[in-house]
Amino acid sequence: MLKLALGAIPYYWPREAVFKFYRAIAGTPVDIVYLGETVCSRRHELRLADWLDIANSLSEAGMQPVLSTMVLIESGQDLATLRRIAENGRFAVEANDLGAVHLLEGAPFIAGPHLNIYNRPTLDLFAGLGAIRWVMPLEMGRAGLADMLQDRPAGLETEVFAYGRMPLAFSARCFTARHRNLPKDNCEFSCLDHPDGLLLQTRENSDFLVLNGIQTQSAKVCNLVNELAAMQAMGVNAVRISPQAHHNERIIEVFDQVRHGRMAPTAAMTALEEWMPDQPCNGYWNGEPGMQQLEQALQFGEDR
Repeated sequence: MLKLALGAIPYYWPREAVFKFYRAIAGTPVDIVYLGETVCSRRHELRLADWLDIANSLSEAGMQPVLSTMVLIESGQDLATLRRIAENGRFAVEANDLGAVHLLEGAPFIAGPHLNIYNRPTLDLFAGLGAIRWVMPLEMGRAGLADMLQDRPAGLETEVFAYGRMPLAFSARCFTARHRNLPKDNCEFSCLDHPDGLLLQTRENSDFLVLNGIQTQSAKVCNLVNELAAMQAMGVNAVRISPQAHHNERIIEVFDQVRHGRMAPTAAMTALEEWMPDQPCNGYWNGEPGMQQLEQALQFGEDR
């Protein structure tokens, strides 16, 4: 059975909103929950001790908490926090940069989607370093994934990003602060005003990207709920849902219904349209430009 994983919150939410969110998540059928700040170290509503408290609560609820690390380490304080995460001694760690992998020193870890694992030798390398699960890069698509899963390292699980706005790029510059003509070091925590990120449109008023501090996301929402059966047949072990400001419990419930065969994929796609912050896309999964939405999935090996 496919496991349901909930990614770390990518946005900056008020402290009480975060605690309320995870109290609600504790009552959902999620199997794995990634916790922590992965985008910007200036987001201080919660400290590591708070994330550990949340992890304890979710563990008591029967879930597997995983502490996620930052994608960009920019200061000595960032490095100190990374060390504390790596040395927490109880919970698994999702490594999102090679510094985290190095600090884990061969301990079991989850290789996050930002480690750029695009070929079998790289996958073998990370498995040898201690990876017990890896998250497929969003741009890879199912054809590339099928190749990666042939004779993959024994015991290594595979996770696929299946729902949410896609994290496309990270930068040392904070674009949300720049939007308000503020410097990064005096951003006035502008991200708090945008619980689903700051939408960027083209000159033709088409939704294009979302600014989330130093992270750039897709405006459209990756939605692969209709591919769960195909993923399981390929050997995928878990699918990831990325949190958004609203309707998370409903989205999780739809994914749970589909993985148990209690809801048809087409009905699930229709249901999720009501709760998505933008239009769906599945282009990367089908080997096409990421913002595209293919109504009918392409077959493996189909000529283009």
